[in-house]
Amino acid sequence: MTRQVLIIPDLHGRPDLLRAALHQYPDAHYLCLGDAIDRGPRSMPVVETLMDLHRAGRATLLMGNHERMMQEGVKYYRQYLGTHDLGDYRRAMEGFQWWMRAGGETVRAELGSLTLEKFPPLLEEYLGVLRRVVYVTADGEIHDHPPSHPSVLVSHAAPPVKHPQHPNPLSAALWLRPFEGPFPLPEGVTYSVHGHTPVPIPCRLGRHLYLDLGAYDTGRLAIAEVNVHGLPNVTVLCGRGDPTRGRKYARFGEPVPVRPVDLPGAPPR
Repeated sequence: MTRQVLIIPDLHGRPDLLRAALHQYPDAHYLCLGDAIDRGPRSMPVVETLMDLHRAGRATLLMGNHERMMQEGVKYYRQYLGTHDLGDYRRAMEGFQWWMRAGGETVRAELGSLTLEKFPPLLEEYLGVLRRVVYVTADGEIHDHPPSHPSVLVSHAAPPVKHPQHPNPLSAALWLRPFEGPFPLPEGVTYSVHGHTPVPIPCRLGRHLYLDLGAYDTGRLAIAEVNVHGLPNVTVLCGRGDPTRGRKYARFGEPVPVRPVDLPGAPPR
């Protein structure tokens, strides 16, 4: 039996848009591109819902660059607790501040207080289940390595490639921008899907599809239904926000057809 797999890009603290996606597609398996946290006002409910879906076997969760920044301080602080090496402690504090400056401050404001010493168990559990790159086949199965039959590659920012700034391809998959491509795809991969780089409308650049519409700001969330043999069907949920803020995002590539769905409280299109 073929499983419906829906790709959800950067939520950035918008649980209302996640709930709307679940309402629109109650029986799907969700493949989330990372950056569920930071910037928006309610990161914790987003993570809580995603973890509930993950525990139920209904979601595959990928790491975004914001989760990677959150991970840095936690990783070195846990290491410091074992080694008592002040170098590890310094790296932990530097990593924590890196995350705070990049958007983690909104999570701290949401919680009222946030330290590495009392790091929320939910966020640490979330970090522990994140994957970096997956491949979806026509039956809806999700693989960690390129399968022998056609598939769609899914990762936060880009396919895993070697890059001068990111010798580890799995790191490049979290950080690279479209202008640094086009990127080679493994044999058998028909196209790839990414978030990370905000765009005014979902678009295709070569064999790469970009979905991040700046949901935390614009109120618009693109959802792509995986189709291994052609471009996916893309739905755009239009919720509370200011869609005109999407005009500041770079336009590139070719727009893909979308089906807009207006949610309660959405501004007129």
